[in-house]
Amino acid sequence: MKKIVQMFAIVFIASFAILFFIARLNASEGYSGDNTLTIYNWGEYIDPELIDRFEKETGIKVIYQTFDSNEAMMTKISQGGTTFDIAVPSEYAISKMKEEGLLIPIDHSKIPNLKYINPRFLNLSFDPGNKYSIPYFWGTVGILYNPEALGGKKIDSWNDLWDKDMKNQILLVDGAREVIGMGLNSLGYSLNDTNKDHLLEAKKKLDKLTPNVKAIVGDEIKMLMANEEAGAALVWSGDAADIMWENEKLDYVVPKEGSNLWFDNMVIPKTAKNIEGAHKFINFMLDPKVAAQNAEYVGYSTPNEKALEYLPKEISEDERFYPPPELTDKLEVYENLGKRMLSYYNDLFLEFKMHSK
Repeated sequence: MKKIVQMFAIVFIASFAILFFIARLNASEGYSGDNTLTIYNWGEYIDPELIDRFEKETGIKVIYQTFDSNEAMMTKISQGGTTFDIAVPSEYAISKMKEEGLLIPIDHSKIPNLKYINPRFLNLSFDPGNKYSIPYFWGTVGILYNPEALGGKKIDSWNDLWDKDMKNQILLVDGAREVIGMGLNSLGYSLNDTNKDHLLEAKKKLDKLTPNVKAIVGDEIKMLMANEEAGAALVWSGDAADIMWENEKLDYVVPKEGSNLWFDNMVIPKTAKNIEGAHKFINFMLDPKVAAQNAEYVGYSTPNEKALEYLPKEISEDERFYPPPELTDKLEVYENLGKRMLSYYNDLFLEFKMHSK
């Protein structure tokens, strides 16, 4: 028995020594709490050069991780297995994270560059007073299409996608809110509709779109559209801008029936360890020249009014990606539908995908 106890003691001491050594090694390489910043962001959603620059200017080591959906991001943060100092959720996710107590209030006195954000992107319904979030990027959901591949066809309506001559020509993003929202908007309903009769009507209409759907995909949509393997796609505006840079034949439109106006904001999760560093990073990203470089690299629209002066005019004056208030005022922001209704949207979308196979 004595030997067993001694053996456990040796194992414990050895394990402690290894953990201590790893901690010291990480600290020497910039991985200790105060000089490390763990960022959780969408894939391909920042210019890597800016991370390097932030590290050099502040001495803070950045650990960068990515997610592919708001739901995956919220699940990981709520579980608390990994501590993130910065995350970049969309508006409806911010609303939900607030409700669940997952966010730390932001100290605006530590973010002087907030003055550069256009007021039209501040104090929005999902976060009054921007108590918990600071604007990062914004954009729309619309249709990217190839007029040449569609025989000169001009698209300006969701309902154009149901035309018989669009058979096997359409790519859809793999997102329930986007696809179900498209179905609702095509019928004149709100994309935040919770009337189950309206939702079933939208699902039935989407089922009729099936012959025209080539595939429901993720990031592959960029390559497929750039290579002209489909005639049209339901996409986010920033992806459209990126694809159009690869292939100038393509065009992008926000359908006349309406669509989604979305916002991705920077937040500080409740489990953050480097709150001071998080504020420094947010302020850094709001520097006008930094924001302009990031917007040009990523392709999405910056809410930073001063940054527009540093962007090429062919970008900042392109109303497809920087639409005027007259258009954006007609668009809808996704609302937090609640767990039960969101689950219903997801179920309908899954049924639609099964029907499309």
